[in-house]
Amino acid sequence: MNNLSKNNLVLISLMLFSLFLGAGNLIFPPFLGQAAGGNTWIAMGGFFVTAVGFPILGVIAVAKSGGLHELSKKVHGTFAIIFTVLIYLSIGPCLGIPRSGSLPFEMAVAPFLPKGIISNTLALFLYTLVFFLVAYWLCLTPSKLVNRMGKVLTPTLLTLITGIFVASLFKPLGGYGETTAEYVTSPLVKGFLDGYLTMDTIAALNFGIVISLAVKEKGVKGKKAIVSNSIRAGLIAGTLLIVIYSMLAHLGATSGGRFGQTANGAQTLANIMLYIFGKPGVVLLAVTFTLACLTTCVGLITSCSQYFTTILPRVKYITFVRGLALSSMILANMGLTKILAVSVPVLDAIYPVAIVLIVLSMVDVLFEESSVVYICTIAFTSVVSVLHALSGAGLKFGVLEQLCNSLPLYSQGLGWVVPSAVGFIIGLILKVIKDRVTQKTLDMNDIR
Repeated sequence: MNNLSKNNLVLISLMLFSLFLGAGNLIFPPFLGQAAGGNTWIAMGGFFVTAVGFPILGVIAVAKSGGLHELSKKVHGTFAIIFTVLIYLSIGPCLGIPRSGSLPFEMAVAPFLPKGIISNTLALFLYTLVFFLVAYWLCLTPSKLVNRMGKVLTPTLLTLITGIFVASLFKPLGGYGETTAEYVTSPLVKGFLDGYLTMDTIAALNFGIVISLAVKEKGVKGKKAIVSNSIRAGLIAGTLLIVIYSMLAHLGATSGGRFGQTANGAQTLANIMLYIFGKPGVVLLAVTFTLACLTTCVGLITSCSQYFTTILPRVKYITFVRGLALSSMILANMGLTKILAVSVPVLDAIYPVAIVLIVLSMVDVLFEESSVVYICTIAFTSVVSVLHALSGAGLKFGVLEQLCNSLPLYSQGLGWVVPSAVGFIIGLILKVIKDRVTQKTLDMNDIR
């Protein structure tokens, strides 16, 4: 079979959508809208690039290459091991999975608990215990994920979010609020950077293989057919993400005039729900975000466990599921603030490399998949992105830091763009030289 049936295509698309619509995806768009005010849609244009465009390209890149490790091997074998492990650890037990467990608690439960360290600590423990037990149960049978997520969890989630948006039309919050300073000068770039915090480009490198396997399980055979169907599912999921993000951004923008600026997106949404639905809105918010974060958590645990079984085949899949669920529950009890404090420097270091790797894989037919081009481009990107991340974490590098500060767009977090372009050009030049040397050697051998 070359193509998925319409029903299976919809189910896999919905599963992919729900895998992406997790923790940060729900708090960043409304917070962006509230801060951007009248520039919301310009900022969302940049947000769509990093939060929708690159993730969908990531799914396609992994499907095209046959896995994240195979994609990374286009750079170098050693790089493939290091980068792949870093990706799975950062998006998995060290960051992404715990955040998906702590976020809904911090958003919709903690603000309404009695004040006191003991009560909050106990409540977070009980909440994350139940959350990760449910996630563990869902991960036990990955072959059933398409049906469970595509037929039940995702439609429920879509209905809840759409219902909230429709309700806001009947009880409008007001006009768009004032634009804050950071969204006045370069809203498009700021939105682009905000999209970083969803971690979806990194997540896509994990989820790509999950989607490819789901397509295979539905009877599709052949690399071209799998890639083609992955693209179709990605486009549908991407369209849904844009619609949902737009709804959330609009809600945030209209809340700015009524509530002013809040500390974070969680507080923004809590204010909106209380205004529209009253106290029952808090329960609705808790259910909505628990569902959203649960689907992402399940996808991350499943993909990480499947990967680790490939590098440690003697350890069973179920063992990794148990270990990831338990360790993530422990880390989740550190709280959302501490997890997010770690996420920014990690994203600063890994995200540019992931983006450049995906873009290269999309156009590598133009340079014959030359490893020289891959190595030069990734090397130049990595140096700047790692230095920027370490600088953001408080480490200083003297002359190197001064050189980085002189790069275009460095202050806006995009200092890696020009170096990656330079690395790409150098790689192309070296490829041409290498090809000519090889050709001359062949010609001389023919003469002999």
